Amino acid sequence: MTDEQLQSMIGVVLRTGVVAAALIVGASGVFYLVGHHADPPRYARFQTESPELRTIGGILHSAAQLQSEAIIQLGLLVLIATPVARVALALLGFYREGDRLYTVVSLIVLAILIFSLGHSS
Repeated sequence: MTDEQLQSMIGVVLRTGVVAAALIVGASGVFYLVGHHADPPRYARFQTESPELRTIGGILHSAAQLQSEAIIQLGLLVLIATPVARVALALLGFYREGDRLYTVVSLIVLAILIFSLGHSS
């Protein structure tokens, strides 16, 4: 795989991730508004009252049940996963090129990203 092919693949992953996230959030946002248009706004608190939507497993389970709030969260997860996938692809490219320094740096960045995602509240 050449540098140009890797860069092209990374570009496709970034574009696809952002477009997919936008479509998921946009479509599920419309469904959410259709179902909740009469609810009074809650400006004092900007978080979900559903505890299952605070974990990745809960989001996936609720999205599979076609709950609009969960599908919005799923779209945001796709958006967050997009740059993580970019770092993973860069790591793979550097490893295949035999560039040890950038492989280690990419591995450290990927570990930090995964660690921070797993420990955010």
